[in-house]
Amino acid sequence: METYDFLRHFADSWHLLFMTLFFLGVVVWALRPGSNKVHREAATSIFRNEDRPAPDRAGPPETKEA
Repeated sequence: METYDFLRHFADSWHLLFMTLFFLGVVVWALRPGSNKVHREAATSIFRNEDRPAPDRAGPPETKEA
């Protein structure tokens, strides 16, 4: 039971502190000044080349012949 008690104590104290600091670091990194441009680019990247709707293809898919 000594190993279990040691791991339980470690998880309850130091690992909790580590995970809290890691979470706060990720939040600070995501909300840092200057990251707005990066987040806006990622959010709108799917609309980057959208000038018109895709053509309507009712027929069978085209195949390449070798």
